[in-house]
Amino acid sequence: MTDDLVSALNATVPHSARVWNYWLGGKDNFAVDRAVGDQVRDVFPEIVEAARYSRAFLRRAVTYLAAECGIEQFLDIGTGLPTADNTHEVAQRVVPQARIIYVDNDPLVLVHARALLTSSPEGVTQYINADLHDAAGIVREAEKTLDPNRPIALMLLGVMGHVADPDDARGIVRGLVDLLPSGSYLAMSDGTATSERVIESHRQYNESGAVPYHLREVDDFTSFFDGLDVVEPGIVPLGQWRPETPDNTIVDGYCGVARKP
Repeated sequence: MTDDLVSALNATVPHSARVWNYWLGGKDNFAVDRAVGDQVRDVFPEIVEAARYSRAFLRRAVTYLAAECGIEQFLDIGTGLPTADNTHEVAQRVVPQARIIYVDNDPLVLVHARALLTSSPEGVTQYINADLHDAAGIVREAEKTLDPNRPIALMLLGVMGHVADPDDARGIVRGLVDLLPSGSYLAMSDGTATSERVIESHRQYNESGAVPYHLREVDDFTSFFDGLDVVEPGIVPLGQWRPETPDNTIVDGYCGVARKP
């Protein structure tokens, strides 16, 4: 077992993927993760709701892309720990032949990667261990499974907050989108600095020893979609993107889907 893997499995240090797993009701977490999760929740009780709204956005976005846009290829970067309704499960319910590539460089996620490598008999699911900053390397590896001449849905859900510098984050997203064919889509969500409580909760979270997460201003988040054709209802708070039933709940996170011309 490598040193990185030992660190990721260290039950005495909180881990962002395990904390998120705890908020989503998963079981792949330790007492230290639950303690940090509870600490953040005490300051910002809506964090659990925000985590669940983010997962619901994934489900709705993937369903929309597969059912209404005809997308059969998905590149999901920043996979996190598997929970219910992972990208491949949602996509292959609609399009059994869908091909899904998961990308992460977190050794803890690698431990659980086998749970992500399930697939419908007609489709394909693969996992790539790669760094978010290496757009060319990610796309090069993905194209061993995905057809580079057909549209691809790029999923960046709750991941760009781990990149501190806004210009760096925009450069990463632009670099990935530029390498995808015309007709591809970007589906993205992130936490936003839209209330004092969420700002304070993330300050405490970032001091816990977990990998820091940097909240964006709404304008900063919106800029990720520059040059793309944003689909209705636009860039909106989590929960307000094509909900199954009317939902006016406001959570501190934004999301959107856009097409590359």
